[in-house]
Amino acid sequence: MAGTSAAFRTEYLVPSSDKTSKPQPSGKPQRGGPISRSQARKRAVEIVYEAAQRGADAVTLLADRVGSVEVDPIADYTITLVEGVTARRESIDELLSEHAQGWTIDRMPPVDLAVLRVGVWELLWATDVPDPVAIDEAVGIAKELSTDDSPRFVNGVLGRIGSIAERLRAVL
Repeated sequence: MAGTSAAFRTEYLVPSSDKTSKPQPSGKPQRGGPISRSQARKRAVEIVYEAAQRGADAVTLLADRVGSVEVDPIADYTITLVEGVTARRESIDELLSEHAQGWTIDRMPPVDLAVLRVGVWELLWATDVPDPVAIDEAVGIAKELSTDDSPRFVNGVLGRIGSIAERLRAVL
């Protein structure tokens, strides 16, 4: 989906200008209503995580879901995040390996790894997201989806990368 056209996104996806969304208590896919960036981030983490667990390509997994009546609508920002993480995964994993003190990629909890991948992409390549927001959002997702120790781990790794983000942007 790297070359997803604007017409395709407009026809099949919820517009990126959406600000909020209310969860549906019935557990059924949500129909209509805007999707917040926070929700889009969480959805991107879920897709990146699922792809890693299945040994599948995240963009392919995402493409299978876009426009499906079986799943909730997928926000433009979710697509941007998943495509960005997939395109830059090698660089992201290299940075994570360098800055996750005492942890290898293979040893990281899979949910934390998905959160970190999305967080690093936002930190370095999402020009409209301030660094503290990218870190805070990733920590929030870790609090919600992972272990009690995960938020501190995610904050530490992204904080180290964030402290040199300007230099990294210049060379990546």
